[in-house]
Amino acid sequence: MSKIRAWAAQAAGQKLERYDYTPGPLDDEEVDIAVEHCGLCHSDLSMIDNDWKFSAYPLVPGHEAIGRIVAMGAQIKGLRLGQRVGVGWTSSSCLHCAPCVGGDQQLCGDSRATISGRPGGFAERVRAQWVWAIPLPDGIAPAVAGPLFCGGITVFTPFIEYGISPTSRVGVVGIGGLGHLAIKFAKAWGCEVTAFTSSPAKRKELMAQGAHRVVASNDAKQIAALAGSLDLVIVTVNVPLDWQAITATLAPRGRLHFVGAVLDPVEVQAFSLISGQKAISGSAIGSPANMAKMLEFCARHGIAPEVEHFPMSKINEAIVHLRSGKARYRIVLDADFD
Repeated sequence: MSKIRAWAAQAAGQKLERYDYTPGPLDDEEVDIAVEHCGLCHSDLSMIDNDWKFSAYPLVPGHEAIGRIVAMGAQIKGLRLGQRVGVGWTSSSCLHCAPCVGGDQQLCGDSRATISGRPGGFAERVRAQWVWAIPLPDGIAPAVAGPLFCGGITVFTPFIEYGISPTSRVGVVGIGGLGHLAIKFAKAWGCEVTAFTSSPAKRKELMAQGAHRVVASNDAKQIAALAGSLDLVIVTVNVPLDWQAITATLAPRGRLHFVGAVLDPVEVQAFSLISGQKAISGSAIGSPANMAKMLEFCARHGIAPEVEHFPMSKINEAIVHLRSGKARYRIVLDADFD
């Protein structure tokens, strides 16, 4: 069997090097996808650095892959050879547990991440179970679509899961790769959008993306002025903030929702939740069905991530650019093995 050319980290924190691997036989429910583009996400950096303590090396990162199906197992349903699809953080689930049967495949206890224990999308090909290979609809450019399959679905999920309406007032904390998409989704959903940022210089950009209001996430007075006004606050940052102050911006029955991996404890007084029947929640990605809905929504409303492109052969330069915080707002690698 031909070897697959890829880029891999050989140990935690190391630069990626060219790496070849043999994929093994294709399972009956799997597809092989010839990678055209793959997003570079902060989660890739966390896996490269073993921040979450479950990385295995050599590690081929890349979990926002776009490409065409070039091989199919015997039990594939609803897909065809040559079809352009995308694969995100999850590449398989058991399909028979209660969450899977109930349409919450992303909650499957036996799900497998695309870059945990198997090679990811910084390669010529990536492999996934058919249900997690989501067809790309017309109207979405393949060269920018990759970040939708992780960052996009991560911030889209709360809108579906919690019944957010067009009259809702939504706050977005942290305007980077996740946050700028959350603003675009909320605006297209019909919501009034408040952007919380520690970079006032972004104000003009954020208003152009769809924010109705921009406040400084480190200014207690600006935050206090929003008391009791927001129905949903989506937190995309991974750093500690004054959570009690941000919770105070919630309206009755409002929700503080975490999609950023804040590693420190979130300190909030219970009474501040009880008095307004407020909630704190979190989520990661979404189900395949909701990923398809998100793509349809993006196509309908002309929503696309704002990206910078690097050839995949310049992966280490792209990683330095992302680590520096200079990416605006996502990075996409274009496969250039040939």
